[in-house]
Amino acid sequence: MAGGGNQDQITRETDCHVIGVPSKWSYSMEMRFKQWPTLLKPSASKRSCCIFRAPQSLLQINEKAYEPQIVSIGPYHHGQQRLNMVEQHKPRFFSTLLERTKNSGVGLDDYFNAIALRENDIRDCYSELLHCESSALVEMMVLDACFIVEVFRICGGVFEPDLDDPFFATPWMYIILIRDLLRIENQIPFFVLQEVFNLSNGNTENEANQRSLSELALLFFNIAAQRPEGQLEKFYTVSKAKHLLDLFRLSLVGHWDVEKGVNANDDCLELIPSARQLLRSGIKCKLRKGDNLNLLDINFNRGELQIPRLTLDDFMSFFLPNCIAFEQCYCYSSRHMTSYIIFMKCLVGTEADAELLSENQLLVNYLGSNAEVATFFNDLGKDIAFSIKISYLAELFRQVNRYHRSPCRMTWTGFKNKYFGSPWSFMSAIAAILLLGLTVLQAFYAVYGYYRPRK
Repeated sequence: MAGGGNQDQITRETDCHVIGVPSKWSYSMEMRFKQWPTLLKPSASKRSCCIFRAPQSLLQINEKAYEPQIVSIGPYHHGQQRLNMVEQHKPRFFSTLLERTKNSGVGLDDYFNAIALRENDIRDCYSELLHCESSALVEMMVLDACFIVEVFRICGGVFEPDLDDPFFATPWMYIILIRDLLRIENQIPFFVLQEVFNLSNGNTENEANQRSLSELALLFFNIAAQRPEGQLEKFYTVSKAKHLLDLFRLSLVGHWDVEKGVNANDDCLELIPSARQLLRSGIKCKLRKGDNLNLLDINFNRGELQIPRLTLDDFMSFFLPNCIAFEQCYCYSSRHMTSYIIFMKCLVGTEADAELLSENQLLVNYLGSNAEVATFFNDLGKDIAFSIKISYLAELFRQVNRYHRSPCRMTWTGFKNKYFGSPWSFMSAIAAILLLGLTVLQAFYAVYGYYRPRK
């Protein structure tokens, strides 16, 4: 009986803790769990998705590198109050373009209809779910694309700018605009630009109008980059670029395929030491010269690490982070720029390393002090995915490490640096050698005189 009473009590206590779930609440929870993410869509891993937000790890280092300063392109920064000045000029650019193309039978509806047909493709290009309506998205794409194409044509000499136009009469706008059009969060699909470019490319006797969209874009960005035109020419017919940032990145990379690298297990397949550490083992960092060399054309030959000159200025200091952000987000891109940054981070470990590269003319520093250069590469190389085995520099890393770790070379280089590293040590070494030679000679004649005395 007592046992039965305890069981009834336990049953009553258990029943008191049972909570009934309302059917409406259960249904709402089920629907909420079925909602897909919007800030990074499940489809963001597809090849078509190529426009991303900058990763938070990179934003923490330099948030300003990814935020547009005067113009919003695409949906991510659209409607921000601080970007309204240029936003108000976009309809004016479109009206000017429209007046010109009406003569060749291309009107307003042609632009909007052409872009509307690609709406799904456009939405697939963005990693975030776009909440804007179809009409708003198409209008945004048309105005942004027409604005960019018109700027490219005017700066490329296809059309003469209005000298009274405040947009082109303000020199500082060019440099800021170049930067804004290369920011990862400020992109529209390249096929949108190409569609508008083709529609608006009317007949004209001007030879400049025969240039491709890629050529005009690269020449526009070269206002800031100042690269020899020979480095750009082979990219004038590029059609594989995802957007403008990718186009300019490809012109620097100079490669189309995914990096092959190596797959061997080798103790030497590791990151290389800094520039000063390499110098102690006899490896010199030399300037690699050539008219059509790309920034990434690094070579190692007989103890010389040959590196093309890098001009580190305001343009490169914002462009390189955006390149890294794109390669880190878009899994179908090669990692050439990432490999290059890791390489530079290895070389420029300290202020002294940056000073050494500057002295050898490998680095033109407009960024600030040598300490700032070292900080720039060390920060940029933080928290980024990198596999040395599939890096385009994998074989170079292995060769440099083998040379650096050679015992005989380390011994000879240490001796050479110790006794021939400066004029005073060199003179001391010569004096010591002469003294040693005289001592040996004196000992020889003493022994010789003992065994062969004079008669």
